Amino acid sequence: MNSMQIRRTGIAVAAAVLLPFSLAACSDASDDTKAAPAAAGESARAGESTPGDAMTTDRPFGPACAGVPKEGAGSFDGMAKDPVATAASNNPALSTLVAAVKQAGLVDTLNNAKDITVFAPTNDAFAKIPKADLDKVLADKATLTKILTYHVVGQRLTPEQLGNGSFETLQKGMVTTKGSGESYKVNGAAGVVCGNVRTANANVYIVDTVLMPK
Repeated sequence: MNSMQIRRTGIAVAAAVLLPFSLAACSDASDDTKAAPAAAGESARAGESTPGDAMTTDRPFGPACAGVPKEGAGSFDGMAKDPVATAASNNPALSTLVAAVKQAGLVDTLNNAKDITVFAPTNDAFAKIPKADLDKVLADKATLTKILTYHVVGQRLTPEQLGNGSFETLQKGMVTTKGSGESYKVNGAAGVVCGNVRTANANVYIVDTVLMPK
């Protein structure tokens, strides 16, 4: 056998030996390339969020929420442990409302109610009412009770339900709600300034205007 034939034979043998390894390496690289996007896709799916996840469903929202204490009985965590009238009494911004509830003898009614929603006017909301008129209402238990129970709905309302809603109150009148995201109005005039506050038996939406039954 001449040198040329020996050289060709050696090349053929080398190719036969190396070709399977080359194919295996290409196959592994191809598999890795396919696996990487799949793994990335699975990771994205595991951590992906739907548009609704960023909504306000599970947390309080609104500009007045910043004034709520970070800890203690008046904090969101603290209020969640108490029934609604007790929880409100720990929030300084609701002191006028709490005084009115006591004056009307509604503390036990609200604390013992199950799964309600309270539209809670702030002190500033009551301050919009002329003092003489407010004093007159506070002195008239029947009128005061009518106004306060108009702020209470007999079910826990979520922010989504406030989007375009109409609800019967404990006073038997109706309140309407409209809005989206973190901006809601009650009866077209009262703005929710801190919403979706949880107490042991109620969802509370703190509003900037006292609601008046029609």
